[in-house]
Amino acid sequence: MAVRGDADRPLLSALAALTLVSGVVDAVSYLGLGHVFTANMTGNVVLLGFAAAGAPGFSIAASIASIGAFVVGAIAAGRLVRGVVRRRTLLLSALAIEGGLTGAAAVVAWTATSVASGWARYVLIVMLALGMGVRNSMIRRLAVPDVTTTVLTMTLTGLAADSSLAGGDNARFGRRASAVAAMFVGAFGGAFLYLRHGAALPLAAGGLLVLVTAAVFGRTRASHRLDPAS
Repeated sequence: MAVRGDADRPLLSALAALTLVSGVVDAVSYLGLGHVFTANMTGNVVLLGFAAAGAPGFSIAASIASIGAFVVGAIAAGRLVRGVVRRRTLLLSALAIEGGLTGAAAVVAWTATSVASGWARYVLIVMLALGMGVRNSMIRRLAVPDVTTTVLTMTLTGLAADSSLAGGDNARFGRRASAVAAMFVGAFGGAFLYLRHGAALPLAAGGLLVLVTAAVFGRTRASHRLDPAS
């Protein structure tokens, strides 16, 4: 899918907001749920390797729960894709699901005695990873270059490889730099809120931001341009 500069700035802004939420969610997951990611599955596979090798502080069960829930979410979204043709509807539906699950996770975190162990830990892992699986499946369908909303490896590679230092023309510099900045801000904000207020507040903020992003983007012309015929 081609993104045409200013004409599709609302879409890039929406994806930047989702990238920020990924940072928030993974900050809470890693710091509060026992060294596990629920957005970054690349990191989760690495953590699973650590746990399998017997490294202290890592959990095979938690990593498998997160990866499994993410995959289930992606499968469910994949089936939805085959039943719904319009990309706009798919994206907004995915964000509604993610926002709802993240908000529900915030409620669980608020009511639970602890999220670091026991049933609440695994409920949060499953809910957050499930929502991220749904979102990532839809983002993959949009195929916006350099903006995956959860992984920055190729974004950083493109930023460096196409830079003037490498003899390039700094192609898509703004988009790439914004994605990196959004992830950093989200991780910082999520960690800051978690360390001072616990898991419920950053998760509630993340879920609200996803829903607001869906509502605002859904009212823009750019959202209708996701479907060429509309």
